Amino acid sequence: MNTNVQNTAALVGRILLAAIFLTSGFGKLTGFEGTVGYIASKHLPLPQVAAIIAILCELGGGILLLIGFKARWAGLVLAIFTLAAGLLFHDYWNLSDAAQAAANRINFWKNVAISGGMLMVFAFGPGRYSVDKA
Repeated sequence: MNTNVQNTAALVGRILLAAIFLTSGFGKLTGFEGTVGYIASKHLPLPQVAAIIAILCELGGGILLLIGFKARWAGLVLAIFTLAAGLLFHDYWNLSDAAQAAANRINFWKNVAISGGMLMVFAFGPGRYSVDKA
């Protein structure tokens, strides 16, 4: 595969991966009270602090990923964040309602897959078409 194709694929991949974090982070920011309420409903400590951390990870990491600045580290942070979110918020194995369990199983495994994509960014960098030009 030629280098231009690889670098273009890395750019498009970063854009696609960043899109979910940017939209989710913006939704958490504009619906802050709802986000805090959802976190509290999972009986997690300090839901306001957790919401702020989530917003910073998603918006901050999403922007860094999008532009390719410190993208390896953003990828690692987002991989850990996304895997933790899957474990804490999509625990389908604890749900008795079949429809809820099915929806959360899909979301859990999507989080696992996104974490895998973020680890690829961490391992191989953002590509040439980035601020880092790695």
